[in-house]
Amino acid sequence: MRRTLLKRKLIHSIIASLAIAGVATGILYSRAAAAQSDTGHILIADQFNNRVIEINRLTHQIVWHFGNGSDLPGPHSIVGTNDAERFGPFTLIAGTGTPPGFPGCSNPAGCPDNRVIIVDTAGTIIWQYGQAGVSGSGPNQLNTPVHSLFLINFPGHPGPHVLITDQVNERIILVNLNHQIVWQYGTTGTAGSGANQLNNPNSAEALENGHILIADENNNRAIEIRPNGQFVKQFTAGGSASGVAFASRLPNGDTLLTDSNNSRAVEVDGSDHVVWQYITNLQPGSNPTPLPTRAIRLHNGDTLISDQFNDRVIEVTPGGKIVFDQGDLNIPGNGFDDLNGPYDAKQIGDFTGLTPPFDFDQE
Repeated sequence: MRRTLLKRKLIHSIIASLAIAGVATGILYSRAAAAQSDTGHILIADQFNNRVIEINRLTHQIVWHFGNGSDLPGPHSIVGTNDAERFGPFTLIAGTGTPPGFPGCSNPAGCPDNRVIIVDTAGTIIWQYGQAGVSGSGPNQLNTPVHSLFLINFPGHPGPHVLITDQVNERIILVNLNHQIVWQYGTTGTAGSGANQLNNPNSAEALENGHILIADENNNRAIEIRPNGQFVKQFTAGGSASGVAFASRLPNGDTLLTDSNNSRAVEVDGSDHVVWQYITNLQPGSNPTPLPTRAIRLHNGDTLISDQFNDRVIEVTPGGKIVFDQGDLNIPGNGFDDLNGPYDAKQIGDFTGLTPPFDFDQE
């Protein structure tokens, strides 16, 4: 009974905090609320430093962080951070874990985490799905959760939920705050390209039209599906994409893909024709295969790219000019202005992909 009451209090606390922060009923931020929360700070999942950091883009200083750097998952640590997003005063973090032999992991057998957590501003975990260091597909179990998204509403499932990309389990799951899976796409443990099948999915975004856009990484595509699982269309950059690590829908109807194996961010139109691209490995000193993992379109038209194995986050203009960078090109570190395999970066309150925050007043 006590645990049930605590869960109810948590849900009410989150909803109340979101209301104070300007979250509309049924959706996350409106564009106006997003603008109010846009401090210019950037939230980065600094993968191999086992942390999430919020940095002031003007000074490059860390102004908030979660994760003490440990490669053991615990109440103050997160291992192999692949994704983070700020909603209201909370931060949602996906702790994937780190394979053996990679930086940030001292265990020859690997350093699993397998948790999606919500932390408050004090760095206290207030909600968690998945068990620390446990790989599985049963109740409250995950296997390499690479992406998560907080939703106030999902078609047929009102109220707070978390959409989780459970990569090795080959599925996208919608979990309520009571830890129940209420929706799933992908057959658990079965990789494929057929109906209700995925192959190493790397993200899932909720679209304004009620559909779900999934980066189906090892099938070299992003797919758009309806909540009933019906396939709508796929995006492959005209068949050229390889390792689609992330996908989001832009206000003009185009789709922005992170084409990881081709070291590029690429925008395609509704007919899957390439209309813009930026290649991240052409700069002198670049890692030849940096495997960028996130490309996020900003309100100013620039694109924020997590250039993973170049150990940097960059903002590029439509003309391809770098106007911001965090991290030294192809030099990992954990000191000032250093990153180690950054997997995800978002400017807080500034994301034009048609997933929360939705931009309803943007034409």
